[in-house]
Amino acid sequence: MIKGLALLATCFLLGMWCGAILGTWLGIDANVGGVGFAMVFLLLSKEYLTSKGWWNGEFGFGLEFWNKLYIPIVIAMAASLNVKSALSSGVLALLAGTFPVLLAFGVVKILLKQVNPEK
Repeated sequence: MIKGLALLATCFLLGMWCGAILGTWLGIDANVGGVGFAMVFLLLSKEYLTSKGWWNGEFGFGLEFWNKLYIPIVIAMAASLNVKSALSSGVLALLAGTFPVLLAFGVVKILLKQVNPEK
């Protein structure tokens, strides 16, 4: 498990570094695509380790464990940043975010009635 976690952390740090460099090259004071770079590094590392036969239970368990947590955590972090940005941008940004959510709730309710018509 520790080896898988170490590989994940290494890929994450490399991805954040590449995202910071890309942001600097583009003249943006932000990390541009760091999480995406990290995921690409992780995929390439897994393929390399699998082709060499080094992908064993320890690597697999560590990565599968964190894989189940990694994406929800990243989405939650991005969502909290979007909410902070929307609150500081004004009423129009809040309405633009609220309307699609309410629309999605309505669509889900309609779909559930079609799947379970007795309710």
